[in-house]
Amino acid sequence: MTTTTLSARPYSGETDLAPIADFLNLCEAHDQIEEGISVEELREEFGEPGFEPARDLRLVEDEQGRMVAFGQLWAVEETEDNDGFLWFKVHPQHRGGELEAQLFAWAEEQLHQRGRVKLRVAARDIETERQAMFAQHGFEPVRYFLRMRRDLAEPIATPVLPAGYTMRAGNHDPQQWADLYNESFVDHYNFHPHDAAWVQHWQDVPENRPELSLVAVAPDGTLAAFAWCSIHTEENQRTGRQDGHIGLLGTRRGHRRIGLGRAMLLSALERLRDTGMTHAMLGVDASSPTGANTLYESAGFETYFTRILYSRDITGA
Repeated sequence: MTTTTLSARPYSGETDLAPIADFLNLCEAHDQIEEGISVEELREEFGEPGFEPARDLRLVEDEQGRMVAFGQLWAVEETEDNDGFLWFKVHPQHRGGELEAQLFAWAEEQLHQRGRVKLRVAARDIETERQAMFAQHGFEPVRYFLRMRRDLAEPIATPVLPAGYTMRAGNHDPQQWADLYNESFVDHYNFHPHDAAWVQHWQDVPENRPELSLVAVAPDGTLAAFAWCSIHTEENQRTGRQDGHIGLLGTRRGHRRIGLGRAMLLSALERLRDTGMTHAMLGVDASSPTGANTLYESAGFETYFTRILYSRDITGA
């Protein structure tokens, strides 16, 4: 029997982008879970402030230099649970063996160096083999996140802002927007704060659509709520659909329970429809403390799939 020699290495720069994209798309062709990627999309991800590709990426190759596994560790921001998240893919022919364990060990070593105490991973609801593998490695499910979808051909109720509030679209002041985001999400599960550099990065990406970034302004000038939407052209080309994404939607403390969230959601749906999109997509914590999933269901969204978040304590590793 022939033994395959595998070797792991860090990311070495731009020349790795195309091989990584090719490998991830090979996995997507097998898995069919809508996780395809392009070189440009990878470049934008790896360029996010605080993310260090040479440190946070792991490539595993065979003796011919063909990629058989890829790991991407996210542990940039401080979190309430002091965790890190590993997103990874293993070649379909190499799954269920030692490669997953090696990626977990690498991620844990990296997290130990940063003082983190939990390693998080995720699986989609249909990835039963992946879920079983997580259980074998001591991971337990801790949270469920819904991916929801709405047909934009269905009627959209007219948005109504509370008296005295106005809506503004465009690229907003990065620090003010970061403050708005942080005060809107601080009470959410395992909150990850964002800063002005993060906001500026995503406002600068080529596909940013300022007209799809909405904020509600209170009578005293405070930014009170927001809806940050996007259209992923390359993703739509891969799927053959015309989906628009409501990537982030939130309401600042002190401005809740007066209809702002609904007004921002309906306004975002109108904007996406008017750009020619046929469906709107968004993600939400199934146990959202603000009841966001109920709001989305009332506006016509239905669950498209569920993603399960798993966790493993690494303090004794």
